[in-house]
Amino acid sequence: MKEKKTVLFKLLMATSVFMCSEAFAEGKATPATIKANNDVKNSLPFNNTQDFKDATRGFIDKPESLIIKNAKGDVVWDMDSYTKFIGIDKPAPPTVNPSLWRNAQLNVQYGLFKVTDNIYQVRGYDLSNITFVKGKTGWIVFDPGISTEVSKAAYDLVTKNLGKRPVKAVIYSHSHVDHYGGVRGIVDEADVKAGKVKIFAPEGFLEHAASESVIAGNAMSRRAIYMYGALLPRNATGGVNGGLGQTTSTGTVTLLPPTDTITKTGQTETVDGVKMVFQLTPGTEAPAEMNTWFPEWKALWMAENTTNTMHNVLTLRGAQVRDPLVWAKYLNETMDLYGKDVQVKFQSHHWPKWGNKEIIEYFKKQRDIYKFTHDQSVNLLNKGYTSKEISEMITLPKELDQEWSVRGYYGTLRHNSRAVYQRYMGWYDANPSSLNDLPPVDAAKKYVEYMGGADAILKKAQTDYDKGEYRWVAEALKHVVFANPNNTTAKNLLADAYEQLGFQAESGPWRSVYLAGAYELRHGTPKEGGVEISTASPDTITAMTPEMTFDFMGVRLNGAKAAGKKMAFNIEFPDLKENYGLTLENAVLNYGKKVESPTTTLVLNKTTLDDIQNGKLTLDQAVQNGSVKVTGDQNAFKEFLGMMDDFPFFFNIVTP
Repeated sequence: MKEKKTVLFKLLMATSVFMCSEAFAEGKATPATIKANNDVKNSLPFNNTQDFKDATRGFIDKPESLIIKNAKGDVVWDMDSYTKFIGIDKPAPPTVNPSLWRNAQLNVQYGLFKVTDNIYQVRGYDLSNITFVKGKTGWIVFDPGISTEVSKAAYDLVTKNLGKRPVKAVIYSHSHVDHYGGVRGIVDEADVKAGKVKIFAPEGFLEHAASESVIAGNAMSRRAIYMYGALLPRNATGGVNGGLGQTTSTGTVTLLPPTDTITKTGQTETVDGVKMVFQLTPGTEAPAEMNTWFPEWKALWMAENTTNTMHNVLTLRGAQVRDPLVWAKYLNETMDLYGKDVQVKFQSHHWPKWGNKEIIEYFKKQRDIYKFTHDQSVNLLNKGYTSKEISEMITLPKELDQEWSVRGYYGTLRHNSRAVYQRYMGWYDANPSSLNDLPPVDAAKKYVEYMGGADAILKKAQTDYDKGEYRWVAEALKHVVFANPNNTTAKNLLADAYEQLGFQAESGPWRSVYLAGAYELRHGTPKEGGVEISTASPDTITAMTPEMTFDFMGVRLNGAKAAGKKMAFNIEFPDLKENYGLTLENAVLNYGKKVESPTTTLVLNKTTLDDIQNGKLTLDQAVQNGSVKVTGDQNAFKEFLGMMDDFPFFFNIVTP
């Protein structure tokens, strides 16, 4: 993108190595971490190897090396960086939680797999699987990944092994980018417009897909750098596993609008001879999502409503809190609808499961992990406990705790219970001191003063670090760092504490967050550079309605610059046959019907607006070439645009 008006999701593939700190040899597990990880090894049923059988069942083929590049030669997917140190026959190193290591061993099983007759998956080519369903003449593709480069590579692998067949339809299971972004790698837009290819999606898909990464997209994308460990080297002391998959691809994100919308559960569509029955599940893992039943093959596609992990009720990158109660109810409905007949279930992440009895038991535990988290969190909040207290108190019953498919590789019981509290109670914990507490820097300075100064805190923190009390060391030293971000000793010891917490983490995102925090404490906040992937891609911008654009302009409006200003604009879109009135007053941008006495009137097609949004031309250029007609005070509209903020992507997180 030429302009910063779009939201960039920057994933940086770095090769930097950590610098040695003073408290403990960097990259080494302490005795406390070794003990914690050994305790995990001794507490879980590692002798249960069924997942390894399932993850490799139906294997057909894979390339010896899996490195995918874009047209410029940039690497957008690199499975080799993981397989060079992760293998089924390799024990967990001391710096990796053995349960997370087990999940990584399963996730690196990449290639083409047969799920059942006529259903195939390419796994390990992105965070998500790409599924190919064989019709009479071609393929029906479910969830074509994040990037066009990986979807094309997956299609090539299928063609090599199963023969050349055209794509007849695409199914978007839900509105997250890893389930639609690679569509142009397997489908030509001209074929869609000509009716040769259908694209199915659940009701509300386009709205949510276009808006999710825009309104708060800048902050979410910056936090995603932490969540997916994009800056971490891929080795036993860095990035190991993302929980749902290894990580995210960084290629070209695209979006083709659906041609057909699924509007109700039970809706049946037959495409290329394949009968599909859909179950809508809005408000579960995504605001627009659906499962798909193949009655002829007794096969059930679960989208992302079940995976082989506890999922997020609230993702660490930030999003609206999901409803685990609704999630559990829809899984109940799934069993009611298809439970008697299903013989194989598969989904957009991880590996399938076969056998009716095994699938039903799996569904029950997936259902119950969300119902338990909801019910017990609400039980405790109704007893007056706060989110921090609840996350410390809540524990799973043994029958769930010992089940691999609901372990916290992606979501965790701790942060999901806090999300439930947030959903019902909000940020306020009812303690008066929390109502108007000091901001981090001001509070940090007073904490340090009250605790006897930085040197005294550091001395005590080192003692607690040596005892393995890393959570408390992190809590104490974050104040020292925020009080004085130039205190290198404090930053290094805090980084060491984060590192050990990362080495102990069972959750892939937790590990990434801790190690990313350690990395930035040691090296500073990164600058622009690396490989960029834009979720606000040209296709996404095109999919946005004018209303979405105006909403985002309201977010970008700088309140201080807009204070005291009063303006009104009419914007006419001849191609849409729609007109809007924008009003700026009270430092707020509103839109609605045309205003009677506008300061300025602009007439332009939606396609021209898209070109301006995508940086293909400026407003001045559009006025000069006649694609934008302006009447009234043109300078006023320029002044208005000057009130728009550009958001810095690499804002500080572990330092003020």
